[in-house]
Amino acid sequence: NILRGEMNLIGPRPYMLNELEDIDKSNQEIILKVKPGLTGLWQVSGRNELTFKKRVDLDLWYIQNWSLWMDFVIFLKTIKVVLFKVGAR
Repeated sequence: NILRGEMNLIGPRPYMLNELEDIDKSNQEIILKVKPGLTGLWQVSGRNELTFKKRVDLDLWYIQNWSLWMDFVIFLKTIKVVLFKVGAR
């Protein structure tokens, strides 16, 4: 999906359809304007240990404050999170 341009390497993870109902419309519009990512700020910030609201807040913050440097840091943190299974249930 990344090679076809349907996803980014870094960005907000895609939401399930039933999860979108729990996001207010204005935030939903912001989140749905960007391509989803394979990994993102939510994954390296605690993943399943965080509330749904915190996930949405992190995604909105990432979108509004995006930088190439932040993507680089998230990429490096992703390696650590995957290797040590941080936040996994």
